[in-house]
Amino acid sequence: MNVLFIYSTDNVQSRTKPLITQQQMQFGVSYISSLLKKNNHNPKLVVLSKILGKKNRRTIDEYIEKFCPKLICFTSVSTEYSFIVDIAKYIKHAYADIFLLVGGPHVSLNPDGVLSNDFDALCIGEGENPTLELVSQLERNIPPSGIANLWIKSNSVIEKNSPRPFIDNLDELPFPDRAMWQEWLGDKSSSDFSVLLGRGCPFQCTYCCNHVIKKLATGSYVRQRSADNIFEEIKEIVTDFPVVKEIYLEVETVAINIEWALELCSKLKSFNASLPQPLSFGTNIRITPGKDLSQLFAAFKESNFRFVNIGIESGSERIRREVLKRHYSNQDVIDTVALARKYGLQVVFFNIIGIPGETINDFKETVKLNRICLPDWHLTSIFFPYPSTALHSLCKKNGLLNTPIDERLERRRAALDLPGFSRKQIQKSYVWFSYYVYHGHKSKWKILASVFRAKISSNYYLYYCYRKITRLPLFRGLKKVLKIG
Repeated sequence: MNVLFIYSTDNVQSRTKPLITQQQMQFGVSYISSLLKKNNHNPKLVVLSKILGKKNRRTIDEYIEKFCPKLICFTSVSTEYSFIVDIAKYIKHAYADIFLLVGGPHVSLNPDGVLSNDFDALCIGEGENPTLELVSQLERNIPPSGIANLWIKSNSVIEKNSPRPFIDNLDELPFPDRAMWQEWLGDKSSSDFSVLLGRGCPFQCTYCCNHVIKKLATGSYVRQRSADNIFEEIKEIVTDFPVVKEIYLEVETVAINIEWALELCSKLKSFNASLPQPLSFGTNIRITPGKDLSQLFAAFKESNFRFVNIGIESGSERIRREVLKRHYSNQDVIDTVALARKYGLQVVFFNIIGIPGETINDFKETVKLNRICLPDWHLTSIFFPYPSTALHSLCKKNGLLNTPIDERLERRRAALDLPGFSRKQIQKSYVWFSYYVYHGHKSKWKILASVFRAKISSNYYLYYCYRKITRLPLFRGLKKVLKIG
């Protein structure tokens, strides 16, 4: 059966070639697609963006008329949901016979009212097996019913099926479908890929929805794939995509199981020894007081890891402890960075600006910690109150959500006006963050380029134009001359 997946993002460059790199691949739909292919179904992908306006309908019409799907699957985070609802409305009115299924984090956490829109069913939690069962019933022209994880609409009646346990053995899933993304890439020579090492998170960070998602089903929420299974996927990537040079190993923290991580590193080291050009790797580390990372970082060096991501989020120990529920000291951060650099690893910091309860002085603590550690680069964002998170509830309780929030460019445009940190101050802090951290340590051109990108990325349409300009050969040449990232 033909199944069409619709994925939306504002990080696009054109209607026909919106994506830049394979690392923009969304794992959820990719895993579902690969399972459908394994069972002899025919999935296809469409990538849309609200920034493209009515051009999206043109894309939809082209693919539906050529592909003739019997099922269309949507996935959505909260800030894309209203856009996805509009797309579903257009499809249902123009192609009434196509069954529409929606899933993703926003739907899983906020299912009530979803089926009052134009969707025929919604999926709560993991979607691989529910989607496969739905496809099987639709293929046999059976009215869908009795599928765990799915709420199914039939006229005015909604059948709310019970959740199934979380998938216990992730090794049973086929590797994610990367081929489906290829036609949407503007640059097929992109050499950066990602591999998902596991699912779930053991921590309780208040800005994240993991603490709610783990309650959606029974069974173990935090799961890791075996080192052998991960290694086999990496070998497949090298075979299918010879351009690959670096693979990001996606996981909440690779240090959750040191023995497992060391086993994986051993396999990567041996594999690199067999390649004419060794692969490099990156991954994510959560700072945990008292955990010795020396052996792990040494293994990273031997297996050619280039960098580690560290989410400090805030340099204010008060904000981390009282608001974010992240319990480690600034000295723990400094010591971890020093240890990583001892083993030749580059360090990336994740920072969040504008957290509820944050003051301008708390922000200065974030700048101070960044200046002490001088991360090789940083991924800094503005806090956004995602529904169903603990911090969303706190914002609501404190009257911070009394006016509508612009969902466009979330995490790049200030969403809140805090008593001790105004919206204007938050936006300025985001734009000038690289200057505050690196002035006196990096070239002025690199700093100004970072400030310029942050400024442009805060404006919806300027950002789209910027993304198009950066594809031009002239711009690429200028980057090389100025040596800007």
